[in-house]
Amino acid sequence: MISSLRGTVLAIGLDHAVVEVGGVGFAVQATPATLATLRRGEEATLATTLVVREDSLTLFGFADPDARELFGLLQTVSGVGPRLAMATLAVLEPDRLRAALADGNLAVLTQVPGVGRKSAERLVVELRDKVGKLPVAGDGAAAASSQAGVRESVVEALIGLGFASRQAEQAVDAVLADNGTGDTSVVLRKALTTLGRKK
Repeated sequence: MISSLRGTVLAIGLDHAVVEVGGVGFAVQATPATLATLRRGEEATLATTLVVREDSLTLFGFADPDARELFGLLQTVSGVGPRLAMATLAVLEPDRLRAALADGNLAVLTQVPGVGRKSAERLVVELRDKVGKLPVAGDGAAAASSQAGVRESVVEALIGLGFASRQAEQAVDAVLADNGTGDTSVVLRKALTTLGRKK
């Protein structure tokens, strides 16, 4: 089992990165939030899980062990495979996912493509007692700090994907103006959509 990788980031795509370790380039599937932490040409460390199938070996990477733990936990639920688990983490960052499961918040869980009401109910029933609920900051200062952090992360991710600095900043500011604070992955996805329309 490959449980972690540390090496130079050779390339960053929309859903994966290539990390060179000992002269070998590993393609690692990752969420937008994880990809936003990587910089091409710099060293990175990822917590990883290798999923073995009859016809494939797929490496999934995470910015921290907590996200990797949730990735494995999600797959213990009937009907949830690695792709759906990854899609869940792409839409809901670990803190928000844990809170939704602990609270039984089906509206949040069904935001994930491929997760309907019945699937969301099954996730809550099977995982509610297995996840620890984390406190959510509610004061204005924390929200402003959170928005600034999201903006910085998404702008850096877009620059890493090859967009000009000013172009990236304008797209992210437009998304935040429309939606306020949000998950890094959600803002990144909307900013990419905005930039795609401008081409």
